[in-house]
Amino acid sequence: MPREHRILITGASGFVGSWLQRELDKRRLEQGYDLIVLTAGQGDTSDWKTDITDRGQVMTLIRDCRPTAIIHLAAIAAPADARKMPQRAWDVNFQGTMNLAYATMEFAPEARFIFAGSSEAYGASFIDAANAPIKESAALKPMNVYGATKAAADVLVGQLAHDGLKSVRFRPFNHTGPGQTDAYVVSAFAKQLAEISVGAKPPRISVGNLSGFRDFLDVRDVVRAYADAALVEDVSDMLGGVFNLSSGRSIQIQSILDMLIELCRLKLEIEIDPQRLRGPEIVAASGDNRAALAAFGWKPEIELSRTLGDVLDDWKIRVVR
Repeated sequence: MPREHRILITGASGFVGSWLQRELDKRRLEQGYDLIVLTAGQGDTSDWKTDITDRGQVMTLIRDCRPTAIIHLAAIAAPADARKMPQRAWDVNFQGTMNLAYATMEFAPEARFIFAGSSEAYGASFIDAANAPIKESAALKPMNVYGATKAAADVLVGQLAHDGLKSVRFRPFNHTGPGQTDAYVVSAFAKQLAEISVGAKPPRISVGNLSGFRDFLDVRDVVRAYADAALVEDVSDMLGGVFNLSSGRSIQIQSILDMLIELCRLKLEIEIDPQRLRGPEIVAASGDNRAALAAFGWKPEIELSRTLGDVLDDWKIRVVR
C-alpha cells in the first residue's frame, strides 16, 4: 500500500514555492501519489499563518501538521534585501531554520527535512576553484550577508543530521523562470525588454556588471529535485547528504542579455546603472552536479534558451496588465 505523504512547504507562496506546488500537483495526478501539500508562511494563502522566527509558532506548526517531509524554502532570498536588512536575514534564514529543525526533531522525528540552501554559501571558494565546477566538499566562504546566513543554516542542518535529523541539503545555483521578481538578473533584463517591446519604455536597457559567468538553471528543474527528495521511497543515498543543483557550466551575463535581445528582435542602447553594481564580484561560478545524479538520478533537463523565452513571454503578459 503506498504511504501517505504529508508535505509541508515553508515559503510556499514565493516564486520557488509556487512552482514546487505545481510539481507536486503534477505528480499526484500523473503518478498517483497519496499526497497532501500543507503550506506555511505569512501570506493569506497559507494553510498555517506562521512566523518562522517565532519558536513557539513553529513548534505548534510541526506538532499540528504531522508532516512526513518538510521542504524549507522560507527565506530572505534576494541578496540585495539581505544586505539592506542583515538582522532580518539572520533571523529568518538562520534562526528560522534552527526553529524548524529542532521542532521537527521533537514533533516529527521521522520526517525528512529538505533544506534549500544556496550556492552563495561557497563565496570565495569559487575564486579558489579557478573557474572549475565546484564540488560539495568545497569550503563555505560566503562573501555577502545572504551567503553567510545560508552557509550558517547549512552547517547547522548538517550538524543536526548527526543528532538524528533526517536531512537533505541542497545548494541550488542561479535559477529563474516565469513569475520571478525583477530583483534577479534574468527577470530584470526580461522585464525591461518586455516594457520596451510594448512601447512602455524607451529603447534603452539599464544593467549592472555583465562580465561575470554564472551557472543558470530553470526553476522547474530545481523543484523536481525538492519533490524527489520528499517522495522517493529509498532515501538511503540522500539522508545526511548535501547536493549541488547546477548545470555544471557557466554562461556570461552578457550572453544572457544578448540571447534575450535576440528573442525580442529589438534595437536598443545598453547603459550601466551604478545602482545595479554589487560589492565584491566573483568572476565565474559553476557547480559540479554529479552527486545529485548518482544519489537520485537528478540532472537539469530544460535548455536555457527555452527558460529565457518563457521568462520573456511571462513578462510581456505582466507588463500590460
